[in-house]
Amino acid sequence: MIFLPLSLLASLISILFIAILLKCFSKSQNILPPSPWKLPVIGNLHQLGKHPHRSLQMLSKKYGPLMLLQLGKNPALIVSSADAAHEILKTHDLVFSNRAKTSVHDRLLYGSKDMAFTSYGEYWRQVRSICVIQLLSNTRVQSFNGVREEETLLMVKKIRELCSVSRHLGMNLSDILREFTSDVFCRIALGRKYANGETGNKFKFLLNETVELLGEFNVGSYIPWLRWVDRLNGLDKRVEIVAKEFDKFLQRVVDEHRDDKSKTSTEVGPTDFVDILLELQRQGKAGFSIQIDTVKAVILDMFLAGSGSIFALLEWSMTQLLRNPKVLEKLQNEVRQIAQGKSSVTEDDVPKMQYLKAVTKESLRLHPPIPVIPRESIQDVRVMGYDIDAKTQVFINAWALGRDPSLWEKPEEFQPGRFFKTDVDFKGFDFEFIPFGSGRRGCPGSQFTLAVSELALANLLLNFNFELVDKPKAKDLDIVESTGVAVHKKYPLIVLATPCSC
Repeated sequence: MIFLPLSLLASLISILFIAILLKCFSKSQNILPPSPWKLPVIGNLHQLGKHPHRSLQMLSKKYGPLMLLQLGKNPALIVSSADAAHEILKTHDLVFSNRAKTSVHDRLLYGSKDMAFTSYGEYWRQVRSICVIQLLSNTRVQSFNGVREEETLLMVKKIRELCSVSRHLGMNLSDILREFTSDVFCRIALGRKYANGETGNKFKFLLNETVELLGEFNVGSYIPWLRWVDRLNGLDKRVEIVAKEFDKFLQRVVDEHRDDKSKTSTEVGPTDFVDILLELQRQGKAGFSIQIDTVKAVILDMFLAGSGSIFALLEWSMTQLLRNPKVLEKLQNEVRQIAQGKSSVTEDDVPKMQYLKAVTKESLRLHPPIPVIPRESIQDVRVMGYDIDAKTQVFINAWALGRDPSLWEKPEEFQPGRFFKTDVDFKGFDFEFIPFGSGRRGCPGSQFTLAVSELALANLLLNFNFELVDKPKAKDLDIVESTGVAVHKKYPLIVLATPCSC
């Protein structure tokens, strides 16, 4: 056994002690953003509430546009002004290019092999490239216009049939819009609809469960030594069951596509997202080896982000139009004038409908599909005079930015006309209006979302006159929000629809 001389041992201990003191002193010199008072162990978790975007907005009014919270073990920077968002999403975009994820994300999204939650790096770049170039490019979006138009007409037909049965009772427009968006995405992503029957019902259940679970609070990701709570309350079991069942469903879809290809003697181009991904896998031209789990994770990503955003945009647009009859009348007049003499609006008509585009923007301003945009720092950085450590979670409150009275006149009012007075757009360069995010991790599917939702909305307003059941005051129509990842109405939108004879 080797013994160190006492003098040498004392020197080593002194050096270690000084190093610890220097580290502590250095940390204590950091200039941190303002923080609300926090509780032991849980920090500020109790202050998030059921609707974090609203709670964070209220806190930011007291503590400023950059605010530091402690969410269990995780430091979290809250961003609530356009200038601060510019710093995070443009000036320091690379530093904040990661995205924090939980054990639920990992389990449901194949170890976060999807684009939305995988860590920033070469794999993320390759997967994003596939999504941007192969799945969501303008050319690809246009190639599916036949599917969008056909499904829109089927929705119109369904509402027309319901009008004769429930003329005075009203219909659940939320359910109709949800089924429409699901059908569009099923055909584009999977090649067929899963609307009815045992398989269709199971698919709907799994999709709804996945959305709900991704929005659930799981204790273990914030307070690791309380991870057992997730087992005790049944969250872990629910996640495990949904992950296994959804994997079986997606594997069946993949197998069906492979079988169909092997039975086809003529060369036919890819017809849906699964076809495209399997073709890239077969050809080996993606720049990396595409595993089957990547195919499944990307498809699931498309569904969760795409169908959820389109449904939320359509539901909120119809809600706000019914709350604002003058806006509804003005938009309806535009649609009917441009589509005069036709029974349906086509995608060639939509670019002419400038007020429709303003209504869409105003809906996105007040109701961004993902109200709080998550990021994470990959290294230490200084932002607006504050020191931010690596591995700090970041939440940009897009909902609060869209309602900032210093940026928007009468921000709580639904006024589509405001967008005729400004060049502000949602493409990620105007940080007061970022419903689809911005920078490296901005959503690449915005054009697809607009292509589906604007066509659907125009056809609804061309073919029907809508009013509220029992004709309450328009402003009495509720705008209570659901909880979860993508925020939609908590209570379904029930309307009376009358076919238009114009």
